[in-house]
Order: sequence, then C-alpha cells, then structure tokens
Amino acid sequence: MVENERLRQEMRRCEAELQELRAKPPGPCPGCEHSQESAQLRDKLSQLQLEMAESKGMLSELNLEVQQKTDRLAEVELRLKDCLAEKAQEEERLSRRLRDSHETIASLRAQSPPVKYVIKTVEVESPKTKQALSESQARNQHLQEQVAMQRQVLKEMEQQLQSSHQLTARLRAQIAMYESELERAHGQMLEEMQSLEEDKNRAIEEAFARAQVEMKAVHENLAGVRTNLLTLQPALRTLTNDYNGLKRQVRGFPLLLQEALRSVKAEIGQAIEEVNSNNQELLRKYRRELQLRKKCHNELVRLKGNIRVIARVRPVTKEDGEGPEATNAVTFDADDDSIIHLLHKGKPVSFELDKVFSPQASQQDVFQEVQALITSCIDGFNVCIFAYGQTGAGKTYTMEGTPENPGINQRALQLLFSEVQEKASDWEYTITVSAAEIYNEVLRDLLGKEPQEKLEIRLCPDGSGQLYVPGLTEFQVQSVDDINKVFEFGHTNRTTEFTNLNEHSSRSHALLIVTVRGVDCSTGLRTTGKLNLVDLAGSERVGKSGAEGSRLREAQHINKSLSALGDVIAALRSRQGHVPFRNSKLTYLLQDSLSGDSKTLMVVQVSPVEKNTSETLYSLKFAERVRSVELGPGLRRAELGSWSSQEHLEWEPACQMPQPSARAHSAPSSGTSSRPGSIRRKLQPSA
Repeated sequence: MVENERLRQEMRRCEAELQELRAKPPGPCPGCEHSQESAQLRDKLSQLQLEMAESKGMLSELNLEVQQKTDRLAEVELRLKDCLAEKAQEEERLSRRLRDSHETIASLRAQSPPVKYVIKTVEVESPKTKQALSESQARNQHLQEQVAMQRQVLKEMEQQLQSSHQLTARLRAQIAMYESELERAHGQMLEEMQSLEEDKNRAIEEAFARAQVEMKAVHENLAGVRTNLLTLQPALRTLTNDYNGLKRQVRGFPLLLQEALRSVKAEIGQAIEEVNSNNQELLRKYRRELQLRKKCHNELVRLKGNIRVIARVRPVTKEDGEGPEATNAVTFDADDDSIIHLLHKGKPVSFELDKVFSPQASQQDVFQEVQALITSCIDGFNVCIFAYGQTGAGKTYTMEGTPENPGINQRALQLLFSEVQEKASDWEYTITVSAAEIYNEVLRDLLGKEPQEKLEIRLCPDGSGQLYVPGLTEFQVQSVDDINKVFEFGHTNRTTEFTNLNEHSSRSHALLIVTVRGVDCSTGLRTTGKLNLVDLAGSERVGKSGAEGSRLREAQHINKSLSALGDVIAALRSRQGHVPFRNSKLTYLLQDSLSGDSKTLMVVQVSPVEKNTSETLYSLKFAERVRSVELGPGLRRAELGSWSSQEHLEWEPACQMPQPSARAHSAPSSGTSSRPGSIRRKLQPSA
C-alpha cells in the first residue's frame, strides 16, 4: 500500500508537468518545416498519456484486487483462529470426559462387587466411553482437515499476493520508462520550440522586406491612377451630357410601351380565341371519330365473333366499412366510356373493354347494352350472357335484380314477350324456360320436383356432337306472371350462404336457359334460338371469406371451376388444338357457347374499394383476355318446312325424354340436329 501511494504521487507529479507543458504550447510559425515533426511529437505525447491512463486504470484494478485478497486473507485467518479455538475446546472437553471415564473405571475396580455385576457394569459403561472417544477422534480429524485446508488457502493467497507484488514491480518499471520518455520528449519539444522561434523571427523579417517592396509598388500604381483620373475628366463630362439626353428620351418611353402592350394584348387575345375555337372543333371531331371508331370496332368484333365484355362497378356500401381500406380505387375516363382505371398498390393500371358502367348506371342502362343480343335470339341465334367477378361484386343483382328493380334475366323475358306480341300476326312463338345450378361440381335442376337430384351432361346419340341434359325440367311461359313464378321457384332452390364477404353469397353457378321456337305462318320457316343467362359464383379468398367446413369445400369447388374457365379462355385465345372443356361441369355445359355458333357477352362485376383491388385487378385482366377471344360469327338456326308429310316440321332435341314435365334439354348454345329430308339453312347475322 505504501508503494502504491508513492506511485500515485509520482503519477500526479507527471500529470502536473504535462499540464504545465500544455499551458504554454509553442506557437509554430505558418509554413515552418518543423510543424509536421511537432505534430508527430504531440501525437506521441497524447499516445503516451493514453498509455499512462491505461496503466493508471490497471493499477487501480490491481489495488482493488489486492485489497479484496487482503480482506479475504483476514477473513480466512479469523476463521482459522475460530476453528483452532473450537478444536482446543473440544479436545479439552474430550480429555475431561476421558479422565472422568478413567476415574469411574478405577472406582469400579476398587469396589468388590460380584464379578457378574462388575462385568455388567463394564458392559454398560465401556461402549459409551468408546463411542465418545471415537466421536472425539473423528471430530479432531475433521478439524485437522479443515486446518490443512485453511493453510492451503492461506498459501494460495500468499502466492497471489506475491504475484500482485511482481505485477506492481512491473508497473513501476513501466512508469519509470514512461517518465524517461516524457523527459526525452520534453527536451525534444524545447529544442523544437527554440528552432521554431528562430524560424518565426526569420520569416517575419522576410515578410517585412517583401511588404516594403510591395508598398513601394502600390505607391507607384497610385501615382499612375491619379494621372489617369486627370485625363478621364473630359470623357466624364461627355458621358454626363449623353446620360441627360437618354434621360429625356426615357421620360417618353412609358407612353410608347403602353401603346405597344395594348396592341400585343389585342393580337394575343385574338390568337387565343382562334385557338379555342379550333380546339373545340377538334374536340368535337375527336369525339365523333371516337364514336365512329367504337361503332366500327363493335361491328368488327361482331363479324369476328369476339366475346363482348362490359364492366359494371358497384357503388361503395356501408358493408365495406370505413377507413383507408374502404376508399374508392376505381376511376373512369370522361371522354371514353370503355376505359377504366384502377389504383393498385399506389400504381395506376388502365383497362380497355367494350363498355364500362359507373356506379351511377341503372339496371335499364345495362340492359340497353345487351338488348340487341337478346332480340337476336328471336331470329334463331344462340346467345350467352354470363356474369363474372368476385364474391360481393353484384353479379346476382345485375342478373336477377330485385322485384322492384329487376335485372337482365326478367327484363330479357319481358323484351322477348313484347317482341313476340309485335310479330304475332306473322309468326307463332313458343318460349320455354329451364333453370339449373352447378353446386360442388354437381348439376342440379332448380325447377324440378327433386332439386337435389344429380343430373349429367350427355352427348346426343344421333352423332351430331351436341350436348343435352337428361331430366332437366322445362316450363312453357306465356306471360310475365309465369316468369315471376318460375323465378321465385328457382330462387328458393338456389344455394346461398352467409360469408364474411357477402351476407347472401351465391355458392353455385346458376344458369337460366330460355328457348324461343318460332314458325313463319306464310313460309313455314322454323327458327330456334337459345338465350343462356349465367350467374357465376364469385371467386373468393378463403382467408377473407372466413369459409370453414362445407363452406370451405364449396369455395374450393367454385375456385376450381373458375380456374378451369380461365384455362379454357387461355386455350381459345392461343388457338390451341385441344380446349379443356371437360375439366369442369361449368366449362362442359358452356362448351357450345364458348366454341363458336353463339353470340357471347360477359359482364364483369367490379368492387371499387381498396381492400379488394387484388381481386378487381385479376377480374379485369381476365376480362381483357376474354375480350380477345374470337369465336367466329354466330349462326342462325332455321329450317324450311318439308314438302313431304313424312318430314319433320318441328325442331326438337334429338334425344328427348318421354316425361311430359321433365324432358331432355340441350346444353347452352346447342345447335339443331339434322333430320332426313329437311332443308336447313344457316344465315349470316343481319346488321
């Protein structure tokens, strides 16, 4: 501890010297050649100070460790003293008991009791004495072991103390070495300071000499400038006169400027009016050309037989909730009603379809777009209209509607009845209606007596290659009241359930098949047209809809059938030789509608809210792919009356079931089977 105290004093003295050196640092002159070496010496000095600080820290740690070991040694010595005292007390107690035992044995020997009693007494007292003696010996042995252990600990502590002394000696040697280096650095620094002072004085003298030379040159220049000023006075008078003349001219400049500005403004206003009139004329021509281009495009699409695609955006409802996820992500083009814009993940995406309906569009607006297709059904064409979109996008509302505001299905039949009544003087028409659904890949009759009965799609055995559904019920309707009864009966049998995305979610694909058969009373021409109105079940993400159990199986079947529909569209778009219609009951039933001989229109329903942008993006991309599919021009199904009484005058499915209430029904867009002796024509669609 004395040595440590001495080392601390030496360290304080070194620190005081360092502070004195810092208090009067040398002022190196600028540009001196010894400044770099002085900086190196300062860096070395700071490094030595850091090393001294580290040594000081190490020394404090060693002092703390020595103090701890000293305390521990004192504690061990106290414990050793206590153990030795306990051992002495125990030995004294045992020796005292041993003496008592010997005295007892001697007194017992001195007595003359019977031998039997003496033996008994010895047997009683001797084991106890021996036991006490053995216990004392064992305790003594234990205490000796503890003493040996404490001696070993003491020896270890002495060794540690000796190592601490050695470490202290090494640190003292290092401190001495650092002091010598500090003295050497101090001497070098003094020498450097002296040399720097000499250099500074020399540099000051040189700078003073240069300043004198420069001052002399400045005086000479000043004399030249004074001479130039004397010569510039006449030129200044001339410039002053010119300036006064210009000033008089500038006073009249504002009037000239105002007059020029008035004329320029008049010319600019006239030019702007001409540009505006030209822009209005160009805008009017552009809109006219846009309408003409759309009309030509629609005619080209009709001639090519492309699937027409229209989109309808439903309004934002309270079921969509509130917050950022319920904001509107869909916008429209003010000049073109076939463009729709979607904001997906902060990036705008645009799609071009045949027609886009905003949320403000009514059911009548949508029906007017498909009205021409429906009336062509009376002329003998096959027409297919199907609604596509995610769950809750409004497909069922567009196709079925409400009793107060009916959708495409009921409006189509009302239009058919009105057209039939207008042609009643020349034509006789029969309108029949069938309704079916595909639930979990099972085809069911919605108008039959047993809706749960499983139906199958068959090929007609006459070799025509057409499809029909044996056992599908067909109702003949003659008025709007009959239509309402059929719709109500079919709607009660359709499968709907509650999900997180839609309170009345359609869990099946619904098909309304309307067959219009007509006979021209004057020529005997017979036409057969089919109108297939399809309400597809919505695609959904299981995590969002919360489907479980049977609902989960329904969702899997729905997504599988819609995926199969996408595969069919992809195959038709790429004109593959094999189109996988049989991968699903839905695509198999729509085979005739998607393989030509039919006018097909798809209504894609769109949800505008932010949380459904992923499904909306997929639906619009699918709609663009469907729009590019060419099916070929639709064909008219018509037959002329026969000249022979043996020839068939009525068209009916080649495979007809004998039941009067439920007969075999052909699949959507099925053609007319050929009959012997009949004359059949396929006419191109009229404008």
